[in-house]
Amino acid sequence: MEGAERQAVLFDMDGVIVNSEDFWAELEEEIIFPEVGVEDIGDNEITGMNFREIYDYLDEEYGTDVTKSEFISLYDGIAEDLYGEHVSLMDGFHDLLDDLRADGTDVALVSSSPHDWIEIVTDRFDLEFEEVVSADDIDAPGKPEPAIYEYAAGLLDYRANECAAVEDSEHGVESAVRAGTYCVGYPNGAKELDLTMANVVVSSPAELHEELLTRPARTERR
Repeated sequence: MEGAERQAVLFDMDGVIVNSEDFWAELEEEIIFPEVGVEDIGDNEITGMNFREIYDYLDEEYGTDVTKSEFISLYDGIAEDLYGEHVSLMDGFHDLLDDLRADGTDVALVSSSPHDWIEIVTDRFDLEFEEVVSADDIDAPGKPEPAIYEYAAGLLDYRANECAAVEDSEHGVESAVRAGTYCVGYPNGAKELDLTMANVVVSSPAELHEELLTRPARTERR
């Protein structure tokens, strides 16, 4: 709204909108990493990264036994079942979206996942966003680099510092903070993650709802 003190909210998908991070962590440890010949990955090394960039990281740091296309096929083969059958939606997320929009806030999804994975989630849970941004949409490094959040803000015709971002991972929080967003850390899994870079950390859907709906806007809309 022209001249109104409102901001957009940019939601990460994995670990925020849906509880997929713990599923991925288990599948990576039990199936994917043994298949590619990699062991002893640190808990926080890859959380929040684009899975194509995960291959590049693993290949450089540890060496792998498969090609990048084989690695991508492993993830793709698992993702359809994971998102279509196993993950669940954040409690009260539809109500949160309704309340944000009633308050004049634009809402986007900003994810390291590819669009076909995102579409499984949005179709299954009947979710709509003003913009849906995948790491595949940008010709730049993904999280923890800030480009994806800068790009998403621009699509909504906002500056990044007029947006709030909700992130569950260290890489995601770093990306959002470096872009200049007001970052809300939302730990939602078994991993112990350091989200202290975020402007604020909340621990439940109810706290997230309160933070996003009551936080005063910091800058005026263009």
